Amino acid sequence: MTSKIDSPPPYEEALHHPKCDNFPYQPQHGSPLPPPPSYSPSPGYWGQGGVYPPISMCQGPGLPPSGMPTTIPTLSAGLPASNPGEMEDFLSTQWESTSVRHAFIRKVYLILSAQLAVTFSVVAVFTFVDPVRIFVISYPGIYWASFVVYFVVYCILICYALYSCLILQTLALSYMAGAVSSYYGTKAVFIAMGVTALVCIAVTVFCFQTKVDFTSCGGFLCIAAVLLMIIGIVTAIVLSFQYVPWLHMLYAAIGAIVYTLFLVYNTQLLIGNRELAISPEEYVYGALSLYVDIVHIFLFILQVSGAATE
Repeated sequence: MTSKIDSPPPYEEALHHPKCDNFPYQPQHGSPLPPPPSYSPSPGYWGQGGVYPPISMCQGPGLPPSGMPTTIPTLSAGLPASNPGEMEDFLSTQWESTSVRHAFIRKVYLILSAQLAVTFSVVAVFTFVDPVRIFVISYPGIYWASFVVYFVVYCILICYALYSCLILQTLALSYMAGAVSSYYGTKAVFIAMGVTALVCIAVTVFCFQTKVDFTSCGGFLCIAAVLLMIIGIVTAIVLSFQYVPWLHMLYAAIGAIVYTLFLVYNTQLLIGNRELAISPEEYVYGALSLYVDIVHIFLFILQVSGAATE
């Protein structure tokens, strides 16, 4: 049978008058048991040094000890404040991506400005030069040929987004816009140009200022485009039997609204910082998408203003 171990003394007595170094493991009879192994640098036993933890380790709840490194939350993706080199690299990368996006936007709008200048110059020739205007009206085949040329060039551009195809698309769409404009009066063309300019400026300012993301509405716009095509086919069939001005204006107004939504969508793809964005290398596609939207808005508004003036 093992011997009974003494009960520990009170705290004050054990602290000021320890009986032995290995208390309370000293038995009454027999050889003393060896003391437990020390766990350095953990606190020792009664009467030994290091019984109480250092003051620096006893701080308030939720606060790290003073000996531990401190990480300060930053705005730069959680980079530690103790690494200024990584912080500078992160900020420089962000600045480079922003500068690349700005250069991409400038390039797209420069190409778009050249395209619109060519298009509206052709429209002016077809509208204000009477011999050209009369010639187009006298031969309707020129009018229908413009649609065929535009469609063929557009299909080619889907496969090859090159500068040469971009020039062909600009010329084809300019030819179509000029042929359509030759059937309307000068006043209707001026009204369509002014309204189109106001719509484009308002859409651009809105897209640069708003926080609403329209790039996630691609499915809705595809449905709207299909519905617009169906409405156009039905309207063309009805108008072929009897011309109804209000029906023509209604179809043109719906088309202008749909292509205005497309302009918002493509502008936000160009700007970036949304769910979807265009790569800075796709400046040909970016310029062409905005150009097609603007020209179609002009053509639909021209139909509304032409029907209203007539």
